[in-house]
Amino acid sequence: MARLQGRTALVTGANRGIGLAIAKEFAREGALVLLAGRKKAALEKVRQEIEAAGGKAQVVVVDLEKEKSTRDAAKALKKKVKALDVFIGNAASLGARVKLTKYPLKTWRQTFAVNVEANLALLQELDGLLKKSAAPRIVMLSARVATQGKATTGSYAVSKAALESLVRIYIAELGESPLRINIVSPGPTRTEMRARAAPEEDPMSIKAPDAVAPLFVALSAPECQLQGKWIDADEWLSGKFKL
Repeated sequence: MARLQGRTALVTGANRGIGLAIAKEFAREGALVLLAGRKKAALEKVRQEIEAAGGKAQVVVVDLEKEKSTRDAAKALKKKVKALDVFIGNAASLGARVKLTKYPLKTWRQTFAVNVEANLALLQELDGLLKKSAAPRIVMLSARVATQGKATTGSYAVSKAALESLVRIYIAELGESPLRINIVSPGPTRTEMRARAAPEEDPMSIKAPDAVAPLFVALSAPECQLQGKWIDADEWLSGKFKL
């Protein structure tokens, strides 16, 4: 049987890159995938591809930079599904690649709106829906730079560090619950964001998004009992980290 058969999963940033790879892998594993993002046409294309392959998907148009749009989308979901089994917090903003002393605060705030505040708003709105699931699972995407202090990573690195802190607090406040939440750092992956962050890098020298998608399936399966783990996808791929 497919590992996610009968489960409903929300994937943000599902129209490209890692989010797209996760969405398609989830659908292959039997999940109803809720494809969240700003671009309706791109999401509809993904939905059609998933359904043509025998999977199930629905489109959720949302602008995660705007709190009202985020909360409205979540409230609409609560009317459409009885329970949410999986939430993948994938969507992110890279921000600017400049030194902190010259960092534009408008960009800083925009990055935090997408990378931190939108995920907090979604957790607030969907907490009850997740807890209606018998085995709710959340995976947030982070990055190594969240703890490295690497130059010019600015609002992206700091916002990912804040997101990781948010996860730790959420776990501490859960109490007795079957809900499991973990963090994944995908590492160097062939995406548009990676190309902007490292324009000098040969994209063919790093892994494709499809390579990491099965990790998210494993973390989203009902049998996964890991809690609060920070997982390096490259270590998982190499066999150094065992689920």
